[in-house]
Amino acid sequence: MATELASPRSHKPPTWRAARGFQISHSMRSAADARTKMSRNLSRATSQPADSSVPDEFLQYARRADPAVSPEDFLPRALYGDYLDETLSAARRAAPSHLQFEHLHAEVHAVRRWRREAPLRVELTDGSALVADAVVLAVGNAQPARLPQIAAIEQHPAYVADPWRVPSAFAGERVLLIGTGLTMVDIATAAWERSEGPAVIHAVSRHGLVPPRQTAFRPDALRADGEAVLLAAAPSTRRLVSAVRELVADAELAGGDWREAVSFVRKAAPTVWQRMPAVERQRFLRHARSYWDVHRHRLPAENLRRIESLRAAGKLQVHAARLVATRADEDGVHVTLRPRGAVKREELLVDRVVNCTGPDFDLRRLNDPLWRQLREDGLAVPDELGLGLRTGPHGAVFDREGWPGPRLFYLGPMLRADHWEATAALELRDHAEQLAARLAAQLSDNPALAAGKAARSDRSSP
Repeated sequence: MATELASPRSHKPPTWRAARGFQISHSMRSAADARTKMSRNLSRATSQPADSSVPDEFLQYARRADPAVSPEDFLPRALYGDYLDETLSAARRAAPSHLQFEHLHAEVHAVRRWRREAPLRVELTDGSALVADAVVLAVGNAQPARLPQIAAIEQHPAYVADPWRVPSAFAGERVLLIGTGLTMVDIATAAWERSEGPAVIHAVSRHGLVPPRQTAFRPDALRADGEAVLLAAAPSTRRLVSAVRELVADAELAGGDWREAVSFVRKAAPTVWQRMPAVERQRFLRHARSYWDVHRHRLPAENLRRIESLRAAGKLQVHAARLVATRADEDGVHVTLRPRGAVKREELLVDRVVNCTGPDFDLRRLNDPLWRQLREDGLAVPDELGLGLRTGPHGAVFDREGWPGPRLFYLGPMLRADHWEATAALELRDHAEQLAARLAAQLSDNPALAAGKAARSDRSSP
């Protein structure tokens, strides 16, 4: 988003600020292991627009460090963060002279709106405030949800609520990872790459599904009428699942594989999702979401080899089970599970429990001061399924009266409520480009802003 606003491709607001960060793009860095890999390969990861003359810009950047890098490689997320930093710096240097950029090392705890058409007041935790003609909420991922089954150990030192704050290794420990997706893979492989790994890692989820391997595939290999087939099936989850299976069969008949079908469906997902009735969205989330997520978010081959090797050696045990309860005593943490399809419960004794269930985007549960204030003041409202925010075109945030204000916008994974696919760089890049164009047009059309009066600051205490 910052890169798009700083781009000289069109008129932009005279002044803009970024707050609540350190190095802007380095929320990409993993505290567990800077070597964790992106789940997208280089051929589909870039900050540039889809019609850019340099769509392989990230590939070019990576080859500066290693000329042998290929478009199908998966590189560390930290490298992608470095790339975004450099891209922003280049955009700032090339920006038109009327654009000012200020990066504030500060936390935003409130955004106030006195009247619908009035500028917004952005309040910082240091007591200062800004007055802004437009505010974009681009705050990244939330922490995992609080689990009721964990209540008894939530304050215990053996429980880790944020998976990115785990120790770099679990020397000799018995560890339970709640969740079997990409976060579990990152934490498990990082722990075992240390000289002294854990005694054993258990990973649990209701279905026990581990992401499959990513491969080189043809993302545009399916028939031209495939989207029409999906849209026709959108009113029914059952028919939609059947339509996806037909696309998989078509891909395999053409010499491809199921990944081509998933890539195709992903592109059509926003339109399909918007056509699904609310009851069918609920049915999809209840019955099909786990299967979509595990096939949609795939692993680099080397990561999957590590996981398979750990499982074969008995160092990683994956359980398809429900987490029932936990309790702690002098022996460790007792974890009660109910295996899938079984009535009888089982118990594990572990030394540490890590929540790897993924970010929780249900606005009703988020305890972050900024989100709490926006919710309580009615400036942001959750969607009915707990997937994120209710937003309008270009991410305009709906208030409690159902009005999408022209000054408050959101960019990030909570767009999933309206677009379903809104978590990867590919989708977020497109949303950022569209929002930047909207802000440029909106602010440039205002004579006062065009004259350079767009960004005002009030540094006094509120």
